[in-house]
Amino acid sequence: MTFLQGVLLGILQGIAEFLPISSSGHLQLAQTLFGLEEVPLLYDVFLHLATLFAVCIFFWKKIWNLLKCFGRWIARKPRNEADNDASDLLSGSDQAGRKTIIAIIITTAITGVMGIVTSKLIPELPIKFTCCGFLVTSVLLIVSTILEKRQDTENTNQAQGISIIQSIVIGIMQGFGTLPGISRSGSTIAGALFSKVNRSVAGEYSFIVSIPAILGAFILELKDLGEVSQSIGAGPVIGGCIAAFAVGYGALALLMKLIKKGKLGWFAAYLIPLGIFGLFYF
Repeated sequence: MTFLQGVLLGILQGIAEFLPISSSGHLQLAQTLFGLEEVPLLYDVFLHLATLFAVCIFFWKKIWNLLKCFGRWIARKPRNEADNDASDLLSGSDQAGRKTIIAIIITTAITGVMGIVTSKLIPELPIKFTCCGFLVTSVLLIVSTILEKRQDTENTNQAQGISIIQSIVIGIMQGFGTLPGISRSGSTIAGALFSKVNRSVAGEYSFIVSIPAILGAFILELKDLGEVSQSIGAGPVIGGCIAAFAVGYGALALLMKLIKKGKLGWFAAYLIPLGIFGLFYF
């Protein structure tokens, strides 16, 4: 892999990680087109790790509030009611923060179990599976758009935090999102909307809960660290990670605006022809 190829893959990762079009699927397509058939899975995880830093910076206040809530929970020190923020449904109060922390643990546990299974399947999956995954993601995005419009017409009130049932549904959907071609962000947001989570909260929770999922995948694939250094080299890895971080932050800011406007279905118009083209081309 050349340095330029590493940077291009990083740019692609930064765009596709946050926009609901499946970063793993696009990386697989790009690696196939570049003739990079033997790229270790850990390289993809490195790029995911770079975009994880973008998530941490973008949501640092909410993450910090959750960490402080967890600390108060352990120390059994209540939060000053004057500091509560009713507009923050994930961490604006101790009750909301505790529910969100429990939800993150449940979602991550379910995704982890499913991820262990899918990680063994991914190397054996043909490129046509990825193309089918694009089509599945497009269906999820169309359904998400319908659910968003239904939320607007029903004017549902979202209870603070994420419930246990909602966290289970989102965990299962995020587990399916580990498969190439199926967008992790698209599937988790769709699962959240299906379980009647407010769409703004759905977007925030989808990306916050990606942090432990990506870290877990990184730890699982660390065994391939030596293979990455030998087959790829440090230059493409570093260049790709910097590009993924910079482009990813901008893509995340864009997607959060689109989620609030209920425009996720727009991406189906891109994924449907891409999936169909891929099925015939490959």
